[in-house]
Amino acid sequence: MTRVVVTGMGAIAPNGNDTKAFLDAIFAGQSGIKPITKFDPTETGIAVAGQVDGFDPAARVGKRDARKLDLFSQYAIDASTQAMEQAGLLADEDSDEKSKVKNPNRFGVILGNGIGGLTTIQEQIIKMHEKGPQRVSPLFVPESIANMVSGNVSLRFGAKGTNMTIVTACASATNAIGEAFWRVQSGKEDIMLTGGAEATINEIGIAGFASLTALSKETDPKEASKPFDANRHGFVMGEGAGILVIESLEHAQARGAKILAEIVGYGATADSYHMTSPAPDGEGVIRAFEEAMDDAQMKPEQMSYINAHGTATGANDSGEAEAIASVFGENSVPVSSTKGMTGHLLGAAGAVEAVVSVGAIDRGILPENVGFDTPDEHTKKVNLVNKENQNVAPEYVMSANYGFGGHNAAVIFKKF
Repeated sequence: MTRVVVTGMGAIAPNGNDTKAFLDAIFAGQSGIKPITKFDPTETGIAVAGQVDGFDPAARVGKRDARKLDLFSQYAIDASTQAMEQAGLLADEDSDEKSKVKNPNRFGVILGNGIGGLTTIQEQIIKMHEKGPQRVSPLFVPESIANMVSGNVSLRFGAKGTNMTIVTACASATNAIGEAFWRVQSGKEDIMLTGGAEATINEIGIAGFASLTALSKETDPKEASKPFDANRHGFVMGEGAGILVIESLEHAQARGAKILAEIVGYGATADSYHMTSPAPDGEGVIRAFEEAMDDAQMKPEQMSYINAHGTATGANDSGEAEAIASVFGENSVPVSSTKGMTGHLLGAAGAVEAVVSVGAIDRGILPENVGFDTPDEHTKKVNLVNKENQNVAPEYVMSANYGFGGHNAAVIFKKF
């Protein structure tokens, strides 16, 4: 099998609008959760979110293109540009080429997204209701449909291989990374852009999850997202994008690329239990862990760190803690959920968390579990990362995410 490596990363997140700023904040324990200012959230009952601030589409997307793109596609293009630049594949400014990839037919894009262009959907439905159907924008469909996250990135960089968007709710980006990994591993592609993007900090996004009673109603940003804490009270909505450039080891070495990490395993399973609730015994999660480790040909005791889904909801955190303890043993492998700093980016959660996972390997440090104070009977079974035990250089890192509909996915990265 072909070995697959990571050579570039990009991020747009609530606590950093480029990869370095984001990772600097993550490993310093700095949260990007803040009061919602994109609209007046008073009637929703929700006060805070992992809102991206200071995003300038002119910088990497371009003003002209940005006018034709929903925010989720803008985030994806921006983060992809960062990743391509780090990988040394961004076309020169004076070139007519879209990238430095020599064979665009073996250059693919697989990204994850949960909902599509929700801001565009909201705006255009309001316009139709107030002004009639003839006033709906002709760009409504291409701006809002979920597959345009990969379509627009493919267009930007001239990628003519696989072009696919995976929608598996909050597991979307992790599934996307795993499927992209398998495409390169099988020899069908030389290089892929993979990860995900989401932009749902708007009235309908917040109102919808608030109505589901899934969101934290806390007004203090420091107390809002508490993964694995006994007093957790719902998740905080986040937004942004995370992108990886992955390629075959042979392709990366032939062009002298710097290798950040290797991808070695992927597992994907279904709970087949409930529309929104995870299986309480974590059975599907356990199988995803085991499949990923089988794929990586490794044993549980080799795992150095797990970037958990850890949404700060009662059902997720308790079930996930039990699954981790079942597979790896109680209080063994270090675990943290970085959603205490970013909120929950839905379909892009696994994307920014993959950037964190590779960043942990590259920088030789683990991110702490921000927001945790008190364990409960389930969460006391996991070894949560804090400032005292974060200075560990990991060899194997697993990033795992799960979504409404019973989707479970896990990918494993390894120090190269």
